Amino acid sequence: MRGLKRQLSGLLSDRPDHELVGVIKMPELTVSPMRSIVKRIVGALLALLATVLIVYLDRDGYRDANGDGLSLLDSLYYATVSLSTTGYGDIAPATSSARLVNVLVITPLRVLFLIVLVGTTLEVLTERSRQAFKIQKWRTKVRDHTVVVGFGTKGRSAVKSLLGDEDLAAHQVVVVDTDQQALDAAGALGLVTVHGSATRSDVLRVAGVQHAKAVVVAPNRDDTAVLVTLTARELAPKAHIVASVREAENVHLLKQSGANQVVVSSETAGRLLGMATATPLVVDMVEDLLTPESGLAIAERAVEPSEEGGSPRHLPDIVLGLVRDGTLYRVDAPQADAIEPGDRLLYVKKVTSAEKIER
Repeated sequence: MRGLKRQLSGLLSDRPDHELVGVIKMPELTVSPMRSIVKRIVGALLALLATVLIVYLDRDGYRDANGDGLSLLDSLYYATVSLSTTGYGDIAPATSSARLVNVLVITPLRVLFLIVLVGTTLEVLTERSRQAFKIQKWRTKVRDHTVVVGFGTKGRSAVKSLLGDEDLAAHQVVVVDTDQQALDAAGALGLVTVHGSATRSDVLRVAGVQHAKAVVVAPNRDDTAVLVTLTARELAPKAHIVASVREAENVHLLKQSGANQVVVSSETAGRLLGMATATPLVVDMVEDLLTPESGLAIAERAVEPSEEGGSPRHLPDIVLGLVRDGTLYRVDAPQADAIEPGDRLLYVKKVTSAEKIER
């Protein structure tokens, strides 16, 4: 009855974890084909040795056609024909040399045949099982992550900036998109991906948006951004939602829909283009500040106890602003004359070469 209700509703969030394989894709470690084959061979040998040990320790419970009991070679022979599902037929090796040939030559050929015949099917089933287990584990533990809607030019740049933050790991970013190629590119970076339209609440639930710390809305269309923001805000009232739009006239729609911050991509690019014609070096400096993995970067940090009561303009760091009770004050504002306990500073941070290598 529950299965019928899930089928009728059609909601992804109502499906069990094993049915989300293909919708949610967990990042995989890249393994070379040779290493994969070696691991399978080692696993088969361990299984064979374990079977031999079990049979040999319990050899009094077995009877040989010769009636002389089981030797270690007999146990090895029995293990190989049993694991390979060969069984006993009208032709069976009777001498030790024949059984040794069966173990050293025939069995490896038989295993190779089984790998070629059913290896692909087993690999698919194993992969689906691993993915289902990873999805189940991830959905039960995912908290305070960042959901990125859209992995186009804006979404990729947002993810690059997020991963430049030393406190955010790749598994803490979930990408939602309808383009499989974009999701494959995100998966190659080690990100969790969800295939579907973020305008649907069940897709966002599958991405865990209700437990997300932040949501980045970066689709290609402004109307899509409005719908996604409305849906995300309904599911995650406390999440910090940042949205991108092409036209400035749609900013108020995003604000009304629940976005905490709205970035106008066309106007920002236009300003940089205008500045580049007159002051190109200023644009280079702005790009340097916006690129966290090179040169200078704008960062945020808590105020140290020794800095309380002083002026942010007298600190060794180049302070741009001060955040107090969620409000940003520029460094030249009267409210920023003295640093108070609990304040946070926006400053220019120099990224060292060691930090670049680590990232």
